[in-house]
Amino acid sequence: MEYISVSQFAEKYGISERTARNYCAKGKIEGAYLVGKTWNIPAEATLPKRSKTKASPLLVALREQKESKLKGGIYHRVQIDLTYNSNHIEGSRLTKEQTRYIFETNTIGITNEVTRIDDIMETVNHFRCIDYVIDHACDKLTETHIKQLHLLLKTNTSDSRKAWFAVGDYKRLANAVGEEETAQPEEVHKKMKALLSEYNAKKQLTIDDILDFHVQFKRIHPFQDGNGRVGRLLLFWQCLQNAVVPFIITEDLRLFYYRGIQNWGKINGYLRDTCLTAQDNFKDFLNYFKIKY
Repeated sequence: MEYISVSQFAEKYGISERTARNYCAKGKIEGAYLVGKTWNIPAEATLPKRSKTKASPLLVALREQKESKLKGGIYHRVQIDLTYNSNHIEGSRLTKEQTRYIFETNTIGITNEVTRIDDIMETVNHFRCIDYVIDHACDKLTETHIKQLHLLLKTNTSDSRKAWFAVGDYKRLANAVGEEETAQPEEVHKKMKALLSEYNAKKQLTIDDILDFHVQFKRIHPFQDGNGRVGRLLLFWQCLQNAVVPFIITEDLRLFYYRGIQNWGKINGYLRDTCLTAQDNFKDFLNYFKIKY
């Protein structure tokens, strides 16, 4: 078995070396052992789950319905609505009905229009991303988790066949969002580590903390492509983790969402109000399915 040091484990998961040593000393990392004063940690070891994180009624329902493959419930609705809207924002040409058909039958159905393979693959992959979020929603958010979402999203797409495109890893080439500059490739790891450290250090997270993380993530723009979808998946993750009612940015809110991101730090109310409106829409789902929030 391959082992890594405390410092390597800490860097891998964006935690302090002191925290990593405490995990080892308390037996929270399976297979870690002490030689003299040095801890040896299995290379495949993961972070211990937060014991204080209790699954919300929504997360419990999502996990139960995912496991039972229940049709027509909140899990079914989230998969279709979140996948369709997030992909549509990024230019997918699939309709909501086509998205539903892919989820329910694993086929595209009959269409008279040309359908891009990437739209289909990224739809199927996005379903898998949501499953990953549901499975890991109580885990501490790490760079490894974020990269895994990107890997799931971009696997078997045309981007994955480009030598310069890093699937499941940070960007190799500089990019921009419109005229807005983003972090240089060599800066991304440092900036993401700092962002996660600040976020994970907060004991009680508000919706503003979650939105601030989202905006900072978007401004770093850590991946070559797929940042918007990964960012919105993280929003869903963070809401589930902190018992905050999630929200899905729909077409009618898209321009307000963009305006809110652009003005965050100057007029935070733009993004906050947009997301609270989307949150009210999600509460309608919860009320219909009789899920407490």
